[in-house]
Amino acid sequence: MFTRPVLTRRRALTGLAGLLTLTGCSGDGRGNGQRTTGPSDPVPTTPSSTALRVEVLAGGLEHPWGIDFLPDGSALITQRPGRLALLSGGRLREVRADFGDVLVRGEGGLMGLLVHPEFATSRRFLTCQTHQVDGRAVDIRLVTWQLSEDGNSARRVGPLLTGLPINPSGRHSGCRPGLADDGSLLVTTGDSARPTVAQDLSSLGGKVLRMDIDTGAPLPGNPFLDSPDPATRLILTYGHRNPQGIAFRPAGRARPDDQVFIAEHGPDVDDEINLLRPGGNYGWDPSRGGTQEYYDESVPMTDLQRFPNAVPAVWTSGDETEAVCDATFPTGPQWGPLDGVLAVTALKGSKVLLFRLSEDGRSVRSVSVPGELDGTHGRLRAATRGPDGALYVSTSNGSDDKILRVSPG
Repeated sequence: MFTRPVLTRRRALTGLAGLLTLTGCSGDGRGNGQRTTGPSDPVPTTPSSTALRVEVLAGGLEHPWGIDFLPDGSALITQRPGRLALLSGGRLREVRADFGDVLVRGEGGLMGLLVHPEFATSRRFLTCQTHQVDGRAVDIRLVTWQLSEDGNSARRVGPLLTGLPINPSGRHSGCRPGLADDGSLLVTTGDSARPTVAQDLSSLGGKVLRMDIDTGAPLPGNPFLDSPDPATRLILTYGHRNPQGIAFRPAGRARPDDQVFIAEHGPDVDDEINLLRPGGNYGWDPSRGGTQEYYDESVPMTDLQRFPNAVPAVWTSGDETEAVCDATFPTGPQWGPLDGVLAVTALKGSKVLLFRLSEDGRSVRSVSVPGELDGTHGRLRAATRGPDGALYVSTSNGSDDKILRVSPG
């Protein structure tokens, strides 16, 4: 258990009482490759010795961003250009919905997806999407939808959360929702490529947020719950660049508490895997303490000189980038030696990275890449564990994108 931290923008904070216990698009050519201060050298990547079976379940998609499963085993799929699809019985069909307000530009559009835990009775699900009015970029928002009984259409229930910062170009719009075991909704947000956003506790960008899935309200135990600012009360962690993956590690016998990890895009160096620590500052500050008005990407991803108490990355890609994206934990005895690894998709790297983590989640013991998913299907984006225990992955090549089912060979 932890005591409540003091609210400050210059200090990394460590945990709190009453909260789920948490411990411990890169390669975009914008940075200059400098690594002045930051994580230690990355763990070497090796080929995986475990054979996998990769099946193509569907094609004809365009930048599928999120996949999540309904109770009957079918899957909803968001596509960045503002389209929704349902994969059922091996067949893919369009779900009619009004996405006319979605700003489809650059990295922005229809993004993360989460099926409501009470979908069986409410038929609700959530999307992350960029919002425009008359072509003018307004914000990024979480929207609640209701799927029709026949699955052919969805109606908008209303916005759950508005006001996430947006760049008119769509840059760093990353928004991925995930559901913790305690029922709380966690959402990763990009910094909109603006210099002060990640360290600004009055902004919802460059953060991981924690809220009620039905109301969007901050939850008891959030580290800044006493702040007079409504945005600050939603913040779980800050100082992020553009996290696009969130994964919840199942509790183990030697580790009774769940751990939450995010996959985060670096500039030209240092993609990161981070273990969330409530109230933690993860050290991204392209404003250099407010002294730079431009987006200075030569700063370290985790600036331990400016923020000595910043939370260090669990893993960094080092002098290269993979453009790590979504993340999940394939689990179950059918996975054999891969049971419980962290699977992370990569856009630039066109692969799946498999991380074997220490029990406390603070370090990576090994990183491997299965040959079956190493440059074989192009850029890989969404990753989720299906109800059958298989890993489901989407490609993101821009045309005839596919949904892949990955299982032990």
